[in-house]
Amino acid sequence: MSDAKSHLLETGEASRSLAQHLLRSARHGALGVICPGTLAPHVTRVSVGTAPDGMPVTLISEISMHTGALKQNPACSLLVGDAGARGDPLTHPRLTLQCVARPTDKDALKSLFLAQHPKATLYYDFSDFIMMRLEVQAGHLNGGFGRAYQISAEDLDLSGATADI
Repeated sequence: MSDAKSHLLETGEASRSLAQHLLRSARHGALGVICPGTLAPHVTRVSVGTAPDGMPVTLISEISMHTGALKQNPACSLLVGDAGARGDPLTHPRLTLQCVARPTDKDALKSLFLAQHPKATLYYDFSDFIMMRLEVQAGHLNGGFGRAYQISAEDLDLSGATADI
């Protein structure tokens, strides 16, 4: 059996910078949760913003399956990074984060989130929508073929982040 970490490159300034950019510029991502009844994985697309401290946040409806799953088990993953318009999608960088989802103050993040997602004005104040903070525990940066890095919350330098709006 091979060592799973043997394919990882040393995390350096360039990989940290790329991971930070991918997170701060993300406006949507794939959220992975565990379904409570079946314990099967479930992935859905969600809007992604960044809180003032740089942590990712998402505005989700309480009637959605993934919100119910997060209430049962707050462990989740978030994949950000778009495939470019040209070339093989697997050559484009992407960042997978392992997170713990926690409800947070929707009103406190309203102006920032709506600056990042102007169309969310249509539903932001709906009573069934809540804001979830995705507290980053660890991450994996795939910078394209042969460029994989283990990323920590510290590598993302979330404490001093400002969202790329």
